[in-house]
Amino acid sequence: MSQKPPRKPKGKPAESLSFDAIDQQILDILQHDSDTPIAAISDAVGLSATPCWRRIKRMEDAGIIKGRVALVNQVQANVPMTVFIGITAPRHEIGWTTQFRELVEEIPEVVEAYRLTGTVDYILKVVVPDITAYDGVYKRMIEKLDFSQINSMISMEELKFTTAIPTKYL
Repeated sequence: MSQKPPRKPKGKPAESLSFDAIDQQILDILQHDSDTPIAAISDAVGLSATPCWRRIKRMEDAGIIKGRVALVNQVQANVPMTVFIGITAPRHEIGWTTQFRELVEEIPEVVEAYRLTGTVDYILKVVVPDITAYDGVYKRMIEKLDFSQINSMISMEELKFTTAIPTKYL
């Protein structure tokens, strides 16, 4: 099943809005647990429920809050192995890039993908049950598209994992 697309901003763009320490606190709370009741958030930031809800709604409308998700335990979901794949494109042209984007979208084991600067063009984060499953992902990729280089790195240990971003720059 594919991830829902990010929420489309409805109101003013985030860059035209101002954010204060209370907005930062609200975002920090929601990033820790998006199911936190409005009453608990409003108590924590010193607002009544309605103004707190309005701030959250404003941040959703501006696209600062893109969505709310459940974080799934990889081990319990039987995908304990994380593989990072560094990819060098054979050529830098729109057609190849479009095909690569489509390929990344159709492989559910690819949970993150980034285009980079430097010697590696793209990095993918792939989660799988084992090396055999990773080999299947690898074969699907090379079946559909040419690559100059694919460099796979298996994660030995997760040192830090968070979906929370720093809010002090708002």
